[in-house]
Amino acid sequence: MTLEVAAPLRQVPLTSEAGIAWSVQGGAGSHPATVPGEVHTDLMAACVIPDVLDGDNEGACAWIGRTDWTYRARFTWEPDGGARQELVAEGLDTLATVILNGIELGRTANQHRTYRFDITPVLAAGENELVVAFAAPVDGAERLSAELGPRPHVNHHPYNAIRKMASNYGWDWGPDVATVGIWRPIRIESWSDVRIASVRPLATVDGDRGVLEAHVELAWAGASADATVAVRVGDARAGATVAIGETSVLVTAVVEDVDLWWPRGHGDQPLYPVTVEVSTAGGVVHAWHGRVGFRTVTLDVAPDEHGEPFTIAVNGEPVYLRGANWIPDDAFVTRLTPQTYRRSIGDAVDAGMNLLRVWGGGIYESEHFYRTCDELGVLVWQDFLFACAAYAEEEPLRGEVEAEAREAVTRLSQHASLALWNGCNENIWGFVEWGWRRPLAGRTWGAGYYLELLPSIVAELDPRTPYSPGSPYSFSPFIHPNDARSGTMHLWDVWNQVDYATYRDHAPRFAAEFGFQGPPAWSTLTSVVHDEPIDPYGPQMLVHQKAADGNLKLERGLGDHLPRWRDIDEWHWITQLNQARAVGYGIEHFRSLFPRNTGAVVWQLNDNWPVISWAAVDGHGIRKPLWYVLRRVYADTLVTVQPRDGVPVLVVHNDSPREWSQRLTVARRRTGGGCAVLASETVPVRVGARGAVTVDLPAALVTPDEPEAEFLQVGTDAYWYFTEDTALRLVLTADAVSVSTERTPAGYTVRVTADALVKDLCLFPDRLESAARVDSGMVTLAAGQSHTFVVMSGELDTAALGTAPVLRAANDLTRPLI
Repeated sequence: MTLEVAAPLRQVPLTSEAGIAWSVQGGAGSHPATVPGEVHTDLMAACVIPDVLDGDNEGACAWIGRTDWTYRARFTWEPDGGARQELVAEGLDTLATVILNGIELGRTANQHRTYRFDITPVLAAGENELVVAFAAPVDGAERLSAELGPRPHVNHHPYNAIRKMASNYGWDWGPDVATVGIWRPIRIESWSDVRIASVRPLATVDGDRGVLEAHVELAWAGASADATVAVRVGDARAGATVAIGETSVLVTAVVEDVDLWWPRGHGDQPLYPVTVEVSTAGGVVHAWHGRVGFRTVTLDVAPDEHGEPFTIAVNGEPVYLRGANWIPDDAFVTRLTPQTYRRSIGDAVDAGMNLLRVWGGGIYESEHFYRTCDELGVLVWQDFLFACAAYAEEEPLRGEVEAEAREAVTRLSQHASLALWNGCNENIWGFVEWGWRRPLAGRTWGAGYYLELLPSIVAELDPRTPYSPGSPYSFSPFIHPNDARSGTMHLWDVWNQVDYATYRDHAPRFAAEFGFQGPPAWSTLTSVVHDEPIDPYGPQMLVHQKAADGNLKLERGLGDHLPRWRDIDEWHWITQLNQARAVGYGIEHFRSLFPRNTGAVVWQLNDNWPVISWAAVDGHGIRKPLWYVLRRVYADTLVTVQPRDGVPVLVVHNDSPREWSQRLTVARRRTGGGCAVLASETVPVRVGARGAVTVDLPAALVTPDEPEAEFLQVGTDAYWYFTEDTALRLVLTADAVSVSTERTPAGYTVRVTADALVKDLCLFPDRLESAARVDSGMVTLAAGQSHTFVVMSGELDTAALGTAPVLRAANDLTRPLI
């Protein structure tokens, strides 16, 4: 008698990297294609279209979104003994018909899902042809909207009718480049008897022990015997026998004396490797590998004396959240790599952030994103993919939403960094306040997703992670969803309607979105805007300004803070400076409200192309002045001067695990040459770990003789001004500083020494070489102080490094001291 032994699962990739030759055919003939990839990147590579993101090419390429496209490949396959063969497509964007050897396998309607097709009776020994035919994404969205019934949405296209990345249809910071393509890996899996369908390794903590509950889903194909599931985590082992046809098993493994995973700033990030194996009599037939971190996460929204807080605690320790909203890091997401993810998340870490919010108009991110956050201790707030629109709750959309959500929760549940599931972005707020109810006329709009379906899926599949129905949200049906006293708040009156000084009129429990626009770096902007002469209202400039009345809001937002520009160089510097100041102003205010305020998540960290936007880091990866302000105001310990009843006071927020104790010199000084000290006091300040203190200042310090010619300096890093820059009397930068430059192996050092007050000093070496970068910015110096900028670059004009427009300060923008 011969015992038949199942062969291990075999994977055959059908990607370009594996040597499969793909082509794409549509309105421009047939051309080579890259899989994974997108039609726009294929057409650019074939020189059929120019760079879509350059100049005004976006509009000229709009026809792509209204064209059907067909991807085609031939490949050879030889039988390997597997009883079943399946085609696995991890990402098809979006409305696709999949055909193998002339036989239709199925149709897809969701970019955010994996699809699996049984191809056992269709796959042939030898040569095969695979065709994936995509319907035009713009036409498809419009057709589905008509079928479901049109519902309110922002922007141009009805993205809310299709399960596709919303911002791919354009946003107020992103291009309208609705694309199609096989955007994630595609392969053939050949197997027999049993395979692993999914693993949810839920890692929790019980005292000193780490408990891993591995929920393993299995698929069967004609097995003749039971199977064994074995789980290893670190040095711990556990297993279970599974009867034929049983599709679900829970295996629990315990790690004694476990090392806890913490967010950055609160502890280390130990990660334990996990292996799950399924075996039959002949040995292991399929294995799954991942990593977990053992931690607990809770969300406190229990009412208190101020309303309802929004406090996330990890391992029982409340975490003040310093973060940013994250959008897809490239308009064409298949161009992203492990290196680009690490660089961009590194921008967050270097700025002192401990949280990134994956915004609901994008994608469930690549594993590279979540693994990097696991390693670096960056918490992840994960939106479900619903943004700024009403969504139908009827079929077929509901079924797609449920399948998508189940897959996303299952996939992401392994990640230690995952701290919150959030139902939607602004949709509950939209229903309450954006005039949706009349056009909806009683039709569904998504409430059933956010309040019933999604929380039930999270409770079933990832009960260790908190859930919020939306952002903003007040955790009560009887409270406005954007109420400052409860839950999360989005502050968009600033930027859209009012001066940024209005931030101080708000006391949000948690500021989940707020921000202010500014242009990208000069080299980034001029790489895509070719107007002659370049002007804020030039035709190509406006292509790269997507916000409604964006440039008018940039101008209005200057208010009394800064003067209107005189030329394009001043426009660029003034609007970047105003962006940085506005956001820093808001965050310092929010942090001064601790513990009533429990976090700030700025809009936004990154850009997906060269554009005027709210981002701190532009589409070419250059850190804007805003980023340097974020690094200061997101420091573990923030020293700030804030008004209380119209009088400046000193506030210190110490978000570190150690007591902070210093004797701070607080001086009222003149802005002019020498910065003469008019009054000075040494103020002892002691703040406990994770604490805050407010210190009154003597009247002699906070009562100026000449408000327009004086300032308050606290230590070396905190300042207070008694008037706006439009009235403040400053020495022009060229007369206020001396500059020395030295060549280094990596570039240059530029040392600037002040002879008078120099506000918000920045160096822009990219104006001389687009690849040049600088280590610091937004530096304020009093007379006698120096700062050294470290420039990474090739050969530069050293004289230009010390003058405008490369070296800039706010002093350039105010009337000279008399």
